[in-house]
Amino acid sequence: MITRDEVRQIAVLARIGLDEKELEKYSKDLSSILDWVKQLEEVDISGIEPTAHIAGLENVDREDKISDFENKDGIVKLFPESKDGYDKVKSVL
Repeated sequence: MITRDEVRQIAVLARIGLDEKELEKYSKDLSSILDWVKQLEEVDISGIEPTAHIAGLENVDREDKISDFENKDGIVKLFPESKDGYDKVKSVL
């Protein structure tokens, strides 16, 4: 069980102010979580192969290829405002 003093020390390290009622609540909550973790540690997983994820999916990457964009003028025409072939926007800073 996590004691109130241990919760108080964690709160000091995290710079969180806790009153006595909160110390008691978090002491019980954290103890409950650690009890649950202990139950998980007791599960027999000896015949189970470790996996990073269960879906078995892999990222499909493609090689980056540089290519010319042939419709620049068509895109520039869609801009509400342009200057010298570039989109003109309001300053963001």
